[in-house]
Amino acid sequence: MDKKTIIAFALSFVVLVGWSFFFGPTKDQVPTEQKTASQGTLKDQPVQSVPAQTPQKIPGASSDSSVQAALAPVSRADEKEITVDTPLYKAVFSNVGPTIKSFKLKEYRQTIAADSPLIDLATFKDGMGRYLITGFQNQTASEPLNLVFHADRDVIRLDPASSPAKLIFQAQTEEGIVLVQTFRFYPDQYRIDLKVDVTNRTATPLTGSFAASLMAMPPETKSSYYSYDGFAVLLDDKLEETELEDVNEEKTVSGKLGWVAYEDNFFISAVVPEVAEKGTFKARKLSSGALKGLYLLPPVTIDPLGLQSAQYEYYLGPRDLGIMKKFGKNLEQAINFGWTDIIAKPLLYILRFFYDYIHNYGVSIILLTILVKILFWPLTHKSYKSMNEMKKLQPMMTKIREKYKNDKQKMNQEIMGLYKTYKVNPMGGCLPMVIQIPVFFALFRVLGNCIELRHAPFVFWINDLSAPDRLFHFSFQVPFMTPPYGIPVLTLLMGASMFLQQKMTPTPGDPAQAKIMMFLPVIFTFMFINFPSGLVLYWLVNNLLSIGQQYRIHKSPA
Repeated sequence: MDKKTIIAFALSFVVLVGWSFFFGPTKDQVPTEQKTASQGTLKDQPVQSVPAQTPQKIPGASSDSSVQAALAPVSRADEKEITVDTPLYKAVFSNVGPTIKSFKLKEYRQTIAADSPLIDLATFKDGMGRYLITGFQNQTASEPLNLVFHADRDVIRLDPASSPAKLIFQAQTEEGIVLVQTFRFYPDQYRIDLKVDVTNRTATPLTGSFAASLMAMPPETKSSYYSYDGFAVLLDDKLEETELEDVNEEKTVSGKLGWVAYEDNFFISAVVPEVAEKGTFKARKLSSGALKGLYLLPPVTIDPLGLQSAQYEYYLGPRDLGIMKKFGKNLEQAINFGWTDIIAKPLLYILRFFYDYIHNYGVSIILLTILVKILFWPLTHKSYKSMNEMKKLQPMMTKIREKYKNDKQKMNQEIMGLYKTYKVNPMGGCLPMVIQIPVFFALFRVLGNCIELRHAPFVFWINDLSAPDRLFHFSFQVPFMTPPYGIPVLTLLMGASMFLQQKMTPTPGDPAQAKIMMFLPVIFTFMFINFPSGLVLYWLVNNLLSIGQQYRIHKSPA
């Protein structure tokens, strides 16, 4: 393979990565559909007695929708907070709704500093909105999402040896609708079980839908091009990302919903029905920039003195492939690496496998790079051998180009004859390179977006493999560099390795191609200057292994 081919592949990579990094195409969006919720009636259940505690009532009926109710500021004197403290998180519930006011993950901090605040999945300040509310939406009673509930306890504390614990909320509307919400918490899981019971103590049938309202405030800037901050649903067993770009933009999807969620690059808040069934998810972007979504199950009719129930599971935690797969319900599909997904996820599992034994993700990346290099060794060997053969022909090709510089047709005929005489295929190294491209992009996606590398240290100054490497921190800005500003040592080493590798490849006869080849290491260095250090580490190690392989081929007898 000559340098024309190398340049073609290199420029293709620059275009693909550079374009997506700086200009990026719009993600595929879920088509806006205005579908009505599928009609259906759950099987009536026998009337059950409500525990003997006095439910709270709210006077007056509300005409607001459940989504508007979720946005209404809470200013009730009888609002109370309930704390749920487990080894994995500390949650604060409000008895209004009831809703989750705070959900702090104990194993994840906002920065690498030891005293940095914990990640809080509920990103709203008081009065801005409510993170997550699940209840019942109807047209004949006051809005359930605005009810003040009675909680059966004020504090729940779980240690690793504790059994699961329950928290029960109860309320009753003026019309006689009784609602009971039973939460179940686990000491070693990000999963929360929820059962919602609605009892109709009126003299007329009650029609409505079980509903879940989910709100989030996306970050002002994306952590990377491939990161996604927004709603996602499992629609008819396929992942759909419902992206909202414009203020007041609305989208509705209907079908069999396995779960609905808000996710960012590293964390996810998911509402999962006990059984996937037809439902509707409505999403909207507010003027504040917040996103709100309403998940509605099919309408049900509750006869007088009848009871209906809905069961859900929440997953509120990290976008960790292993944890989410263990959770079940196909929630791991929320972790999506695009067209490389079928390759990327096995690579991520291998990376985690190495970490289980090494306990250092930097070393694990090096081992993964070596493994991939070994798997492709025969293909790259063929490619580099072809390049080496082409290099030996360069002097003769230069003479032919000089001799027939005014006769392109004759020049091409002579060069092709040279290839035939020495049995060299100028494209002999192309196929091996093409086969490796999907694997490279899969690694690019994994190492640039997996939570496993978040705040994961390597050695010395590299204390976060998900962030760019910076040795020392400057107080002044550096062109082309995102904060923090410092010396990108790994990136500079990577650029140097590319320059060395370039010197080992045949020199193109075309001066223009030679100039392009000369500047490629510089271009790649600037492109990688803000990439995660884990990704740069992979590229550096891969370059060093390639240099070693090329050197071995060059030194071997012909």
